[in-house]
Amino acid sequence: MLTSLQNPLIKQLRKLDSAKERKASGLFLVEGTHAIEAAHLHNWAFEVICATERWCETHPELHNELSSKHRFELVNPAILEALADTVAPSGIVGAVRHQERDWKAMLQTPSLLVLGETLQDPGNLGTIIRTSAAVGADGLLLSADSVDPESPKVMRASAGLWFHLPPVRCPDLGEVVETLVAQGVQVLATAADATHSLWDLDLRQPTAFVLGSEGQGLSQALRSQIPHQVCIPQAHGVESLNVAVSCAVLLYEAARQRRL
Repeated sequence: MLTSLQNPLIKQLRKLDSAKERKASGLFLVEGTHAIEAAHLHNWAFEVICATERWCETHPELHNELSSKHRFELVNPAILEALADTVAPSGIVGAVRHQERDWKAMLQTPSLLVLGETLQDPGNLGTIIRTSAAVGADGLLLSADSVDPESPKVMRASAGLWFHLPPVRCPDLGEVVETLVAQGVQVLATAADATHSLWDLDLRQPTAFVLGSEGQGLSQALRSQIPHQVCIPQAHGVESLNVAVSCAVLLYEAARQRRL
């Protein structure tokens, strides 16, 4: 059992709260039973999994499965708390190897996509991941200047659903929009002064929703590429919704229409 914070492995894992270290090492931390199990089921490679004895005792089948396929280290509760990002960790943390994912492949036959430009709040991104996964969206693409999708706060906010729909950063969101428009995909951005209401649109056709940053919204350059803008109906005097809430409204209206 590992019991010292000075252990080289533990020191390496603790550095992964830094985006710079995650990029240099190609690793990121995953915490909690559901997230670890999801990473395993989706065939992501673990560098190591650390868990307490109590966790192993309460999850014997999953412990046997994980330890038979991945490097598995027992740690004491103090070490686990030092590695975890939550106040009351569930007893298991894993270091997962980053996977490069081809964002262009996601544009081949899309049905429902979410695009995010300069999203900065990890809680919002985590919620967007959860909602996108819940409605069965095909993908979530982010601009390169968005929050690191592999940060511990994003992972935690996604509530274990990150591996069901891993966000993909792409170098040029404008190129993504251009490609989708050329393919005949309905690309939509929200705007308070838009003439078309969300309720009036046919969202049963292939659709991509474009979300802007929390503070500034979409850049003018990207907005000029988007042929259709839509407003979400709101009470008089209300100016805007949180970006994660807006995303949920958009996606669930698309899901509702597609069930008719």
